Order: sequence, then structure tokens, then C-alpha cells
Amino acid sequence: MATSASAVLSKTVKKQFLDLPQGDKVQAMYIWIDGSGEGLRCKTRTLNSEPKTIDELPEWNFDGSSTHQSEGSNSDMYLIPVAMFRDPFRQDPNKLVLCEVFKYNRKPAETNLRHICCKVMSMSEVADKQPWFGMEQEYTLLGTDGHPFGWPSNGFPGPQGPYYCGVGADKAYGRDIVEAHYRACLYAGVDICGTNAEVMPAQWEFQVGPTEGINMGDHLWAARFILHRVCEDFGVIVSFDPKPITGNWNGAGCHTNFSTNDMRAEGGLKAIEDAIERLSKRHTYHIRTYDPNGGLDNARRLTGHHETSSIHEFSAGVANRGASIRIPRAVGQEKKGYFEDRRPSANCDPYAVTESLVRTCLLKEEGDAPTVYSK
Repeated sequence: MATSASAVLSKTVKKQFLDLPQGDKVQAMYIWIDGSGEGLRCKTRTLNSEPKTIDELPEWNFDGSSTHQSEGSNSDMYLIPVAMFRDPFRQDPNKLVLCEVFKYNRKPAETNLRHICCKVMSMSEVADKQPWFGMEQEYTLLGTDGHPFGWPSNGFPGPQGPYYCGVGADKAYGRDIVEAHYRACLYAGVDICGTNAEVMPAQWEFQVGPTEGINMGDHLWAARFILHRVCEDFGVIVSFDPKPITGNWNGAGCHTNFSTNDMRAEGGLKAIEDAIERLSKRHTYHIRTYDPNGGLDNARRLTGHHETSSIHEFSAGVANRGASIRIPRAVGQEKKGYFEDRRPSANCDPYAVTESLVRTCLLKEEGDAPTVYSK
């Protein structure tokens, strides 16, 4: 099993230094999304006291030419803190600080999808409906050689079947990482609500939510960052690729559960059905926003096989995991609740996904382009 060189460094020696008192100073790790729209970057600064609110965190900057976000001749970009979490690696009073990225002219960077998402979520037509989201983040553990964690070096494990929610050394590959990530998210204050082994061996899932509005994207990105850091300590890689292994193996999605106060109220099934009807007329728009490459990544996953719907067709059904939109059986029976959009890819930007659902279902937009709203 290929692991990183840093993984063999003594964690006992590291702990010796992390246990040293740090006085009144606080380490704040600033985190942002890079120019790929998928990768995360981070760097740390010292603060003179523990920040209690976002407003107490200073702006910062970084070299955008090294993150594919600017030219070298004009490379300074701004980091604007937007969400703060406890740091599970350095522990209290240290912080993880999620940031938006702005260019030299104070306009949002191209991959800063949070900025417009926040504006949409703040519109009264949206906020009054209390949009709740729950996202099911699937991922695959890999060795540093790109081979799935625990798979035979010159072959494949047994076919899919025993691995989903499996127990045992021959069924669950990498549970230590999953448990470490889960506890780290709870410590950080991330709204993680569960985890399970997935259908393909070395593939897992964690769930975040229910979380309202812009918080969904903030908490999912924070959970992704924490997972990358946990895997770094274990010396393995986490992949959010929608189809990391070709052939008869399940891909990886980020199924998104969505509801409003109307859907959660008695008789809410009517509101759910109305939303699905609007989604059916805007399939192309959603496919384009559900992965960072305009649907190209999802095309490898949404084949109509392996518990997916075809990328070319829209479908919906009760308890149907092969549909674009699934209404859980309990929701169908109780006539209220939520629906699950199974189309978003594992590497989607949650800001783009949640924004597009709100635009179509609440703002009742139509067509293949988002509406531009005046200030």
C-alpha cells in the first residue's frame, strides 16, 4: 500500500510540540477554494487573541498566480473570512477560517461561487421559505499511487455486494480514517450527521445537514477540508472524482436533499411535486451546475447504471435510486417532507448546487441561464 513519506514521521514527536503552551496567541488557518473549483488551499497566521465572531478576523491575501487564479504580474488576491470553526488538529483556541476569494479589483474570483449564492439565499422570497439542505458526500480512499486503498496491488477485490455498510476487515477498507474524520468534524462544529461505507470497496460517505441556506456550502467545504487533512496524517489520498474506477463499479455522487417550510408542512407533497415539475423542465441547466466542468465529469457517472439516472434524461419516482429525483418512501406515505436530487457529482460545488435548486424551485426561474437580479 503506497502511503506518503510524511505519514511515517513520528506523531509522538509532533504531539510533544503541540502540547507546548501557546500563551494568548491563536493560530488561524485560512482556507479557500482554488482556481480548479475543486482544490482547497490553506495557510496560517497568528492572532493576538481568540476571535469570537467573523468580524474579528482580519482580511488577508495570497499569491493567486500559484493557485491558477491570477496572472503573475498582478497576483495579489484577497481572502475574506466568511465562516469559522474550531481547529480539530491544533485544538482550542485555534481556528479554521473559511474564506471567499476576491480579485485585485474587489470582484469575486471566478471560482468564488459562494458570493452570488449568499445573495440568492438572502432574498426574501428564499429566506422566508427556510430552505433546508442535506448533502451526502461520497468519496474514495486512494494510496499515493492512485490505487484504491486496500485493493489488491495486481487485481481487483470481489464484486460489489458485501461492502455497503459492511463490517469486517474484508469488507470495510479504511474505517480508521472515517472515524477520525467524523470526530474531527464534531469537534470543529461542522453539522455532520452520519457516515457509512459505500457500495464500492474503499468508498465511503458522510452526510452534512439538515442545514439552512448558505450554511450548507460552508459546512460541506469545511468537512471536505478536514477530510483532506485527516487523510494527509494517515498518508493516503481522498478522491472526490465522480467515477474513480472504470468498469462495473459504482461512481461517487453528492446526493442533495432539499425541503422548504411548505414541503415540511402537512400536505407538503404537493409543494414537492410542484418543485419536481419545475426541475423536469430545467434538466440541462442543473446538469451544467452539478459538477465543476459543466457536466463533463458527471457524464462518466450518470450512465443509467450503478444506481444512477442517465445524464440525458430526467426522471423521478418514490424510492427509486435510479431516478434523477427520489422521493423517499416515508415522504410518499406521510405526504410531506423532502426530496433527494441524485444528480450532483461528488466533486460538485455545494454553493452552485444549492443555489440552482433555490433558483428553480423557489424563484421559479426557467431556461438554461440563471436570472440576474438587481441589487
